[in-house]
Amino acid sequence: FRSINVYLRQELGLFACIRPCKYYPGVRSFFSEQGVDIVIVRENTEDLYAGVEFEAGKPETGQLIEFINNLPSDRKIKTGAEETGVSIKPISVSGTERIVRCAFDYARENGRKKVTAVHKANIMKYSDGLYLKTATKVAESYPEIEFEERIVDNMCMQLTQKPELYDVLVLPNLYGDIVSDLGAGLVGGLGVAPGANIGPNGAVFEATHGTA
Repeated sequence: FRSINVYLRQELGLFACIRPCKYYPGVRSFFSEQGVDIVIVRENTEDLYAGVEFEAGKPETGQLIEFINNLPSDRKIKTGAEETGVSIKPISVSGTERIVRCAFDYARENGRKKVTAVHKANIMKYSDGLYLKTATKVAESYPEIEFEERIVDNMCMQLTQKPELYDVLVLPNLYGDIVSDLGAGLVGGLGVAPGANIGPNGAVFEATHGTA
């Protein structure tokens, strides 16, 4: 079963998911005193959610693993195709530029002071590394807005300790999916943190609970 939300994002070119996570008085939250007011901007079309997957036991999975293992590299898949599923994680310069500009434009238009790019470039140097390098370059076009970067696991810890330090977060697809739910948890749950899927030619506003 393919998620309807994912299908609509891909087919309609809804490249950005914007989720405001703001605390409202009266909502039960462990972070009510911090005055959480974060906007999470998630890239919607690339990364592991691009849907380029290969099922364990399928001939094409074996062909892919064989191709990878025959490349002149020390990076090998050490398990066989009969027991291994593979997902491809595409991150592009154009896709990253688009989502990071979206985050900065949102910050500029809404009086936000800081954008934080969230990544795992310390481990995934060629995908998340490209994302971070591109985000850093885009940030130079917005000198009036503070820019910083955080490794995603540290970002999760920081949000549960000092959420008031953050303003606009911009993330690749998978991290954005996870961190946006964490952000919702800071302010009382998914019911008070709806998401807007935005593209160049339209928008889709999804149910606050996703497609569960």
